[in-house]
Amino acid sequence: MKVLLLSAYDASSHAYWREGLVAQFPKFDWTVLTLPARHFAWRSRGNSLTWAYGERAVLEAGYDLLITTSMTDLSALRGLVPALTKIPTLVYFHENQFAYPVSGNEYGGAANVEPKILNLYTALAGDYVVFNSEFNRSTFLRGVSQLLKKLPDHVPENVVDLLTTKSAVLSVPLTNTMFSEPSSVDGPLQIVWNHRWEFDKGPELLYDALKQLSKTSADFIMHVVGQRFRKCPAIFDDIKREFSSYIGCWGFVESADAYRKLLRQSDVVLSTALHDYQGIAVLEGVASGCVPVVPDRLAYPELFDEQYRYAAGKSRTEANALAQRLAELSRIKREDATQMPVAPDINDLKWSAQRGRYLDIFNKVL
Repeated sequence: MKVLLLSAYDASSHAYWREGLVAQFPKFDWTVLTLPARHFAWRSRGNSLTWAYGERAVLEAGYDLLITTSMTDLSALRGLVPALTKIPTLVYFHENQFAYPVSGNEYGGAANVEPKILNLYTALAGDYVVFNSEFNRSTFLRGVSQLLKKLPDHVPENVVDLLTTKSAVLSVPLTNTMFSEPSSVDGPLQIVWNHRWEFDKGPELLYDALKQLSKTSADFIMHVVGQRFRKCPAIFDDIKREFSSYIGCWGFVESADAYRKLLRQSDVVLSTALHDYQGIAVLEGVASGCVPVVPDRLAYPELFDEQYRYAAGKSRTEANALAQRLAELSRIKREDATQMPVAPDINDLKWSAQRGRYLDIFNKVL
């Protein structure tokens, strides 16, 4: 089967999914086009133009199945390249712009409906739509409904029903290599925060929780690792300066082996995110034996039992709950490490467990 795969904003999590997908179906004849994850406003609106006139021969080569990410401007691309309208098309949503938190006046702000409309049109243009979590799916459908109610006139009544009927949830699977036995070290509680260094991952909440945790008797080491971009929230400098005595690893870990070793040796993997549609970074930690400590919101109630979630609410409430949870885990490890909670079983998220579900969806689209 000839498959064309389009990843219009190939961020690290998108690339992780894309590479895993291709590797799991080696008998398919894959053609893959990607665009770098930068210049969000231009990339999200311009990818149809870029590909229609820069990769036209590739797009018109004839395929049995088209798979695109939700960042692809699919309705415009199909209009510019009519040959694509004849191919059964699956759209994969890693995130949706209705639920994405905004900061300042950046593209995608509350007053700018353009990225939301693009998400909507792409979903409508696809034959079938899958989301990486029910949180992602439900916030998208709810956001579409709320947007359509604000439009002045001539709004079809069946749009949300249509999208609901042709959509499903299909997680981003984890590669089997991510799963390993933990090798926790003695001494302080080892905590890892392993996310992109951007505002939507909640560094302010991390700072507030560390401020409170440092006032307790908790014995801990905080590893703050992840991808850092040119524009980085200043709060990270405050974290490094004010809590330097608690900091272990800091910054991006270049070696995959070193990163996995860090996860294996850590006790806790932490999320303070304002947005996580599936939480791959946390799941990577759990696959290595870390106990998740995550907010009671976003996609996390789907993934983990209540014992792994701290109370959601206002920032002060969350910081208090998070600090208390970490302090309690520090106490347990100090007094009797054998009583530490164990990581939840997420073997059902392995590619070996999910591959059949993907194949079923492909057959459904075809």
